[in-house]
Amino acid sequence: MEIKDSGQRRTFETGAVRDIAEGKGRCDIMPLFDIGNSFDDNILRLIGLYVEYGNISNLESAVKLFVESELTENPYDVLLDLSIFYEKGLIKYGEGNWTLGIPLHCFIDSGVRHYLKHMAGKADEPHDLAFLWNILGAIWTHRNKPEMIDLPFKEGDSNDENRS
Repeated sequence: MEIKDSGQRRTFETGAVRDIAEGKGRCDIMPLFDIGNSFDDNILRLIGLYVEYGNISNLESAVKLFVESELTENPYDVLLDLSIFYEKGLIKYGEGNWTLGIPLHCFIDSGVRHYLKHMAGKADEPHDLAFLWNILGAIWTHRNKPEMIDLPFKEGDSNDENRS
């Protein structure tokens, strides 16, 4: 299992670091709900609803749906693989780096990019695990580091999929 590394880092005010983002696209600013509708992709719809309204149950549902539909019948096998992914990240970035505080949009941006790469069949790194790591990081950050929430959530019902 390899986690790709450009060798270049961006450092956040909290001291957390991540690989650079320039030139990779900005998946967090795409109209994810509408793309999900166009491609009949419930995972993108759920992430899009989260980005618009901030209800983390949408991210939790996206994780569950992804594991059930894309990975395995036994989610505990996925969690064991994910624990190795966390360990590799610890080696790459240091103990607890991701808990220091990374802006929420970074998790969504990277998570959606890895999801798209997984769905496109790219095998250059474990995009399935990277997707899960990022979305779980977004959920954790939303709950534990509210100062890192940098998405402009709208008021309203985040479960209203028939909005105009």
